[in-house]
Amino acid sequence: MPDSCSPSATKAGRTNFLARLDRVKKSKDIRVILVEKTDRLTGNFQDYVLIDELIQKLDIEVHMVKEGEVLSQKAKSHTKLIHGIKVVLAKNFIDNLSEETAKGMMEKAAQGHWPSTAPYGYRNNKETRLVELDAEKAPYVKRAFELYATGNHTLRGVNSNHAQGRVSFSTFHRKAIRE
Repeated sequence: MPDSCSPSATKAGRTNFLARLDRVKKSKDIRVILVEKTDRLTGNFQDYVLIDELIQKLDIEVHMVKEGEVLSQKAKSHTKLIHGIKVVLAKNFIDNLSEETAKGMMEKAAQGHWPSTAPYGYRNNKETRLVELDAEKAPYVKRAFELYATGNHTLRGVNSNHAQGRVSFSTFHRKAIRE
């Protein structure tokens, strides 16, 4: 079972991860799971519990290749303790990364910079690292807002007026537009 089941281990309901666990549960041939290291297998406590159930109920072995550890029914209590600590550290790493990312985006916004990809009608200037008007798309955005602001058009009406491949309100982020 490759350790790259998902780009993120932060969500307990990772579709690929759960599908692969189901495959292990249904197969009588799979007895060993190889992973690079603890944090590539479990980034949250729910995954830790699921893996432990495989080990205890189905006698599956989990080999952490870079760590040189094997989790199994026969694993020593010390090995299980160290693995549990590594799961907690992986969870902390993910939580801290999330905090630092949010902090960085807020700092960028406080400095007057757009903290992510520029919205439709603007573009990211790679040289200045600022957001600027997109001369080609901005007039369509302006016109869409003008039509909507008259009160004579619904969002759906503005969309149909601009259906000639230019711009519609569905082009914008849903949270930016409210009817």
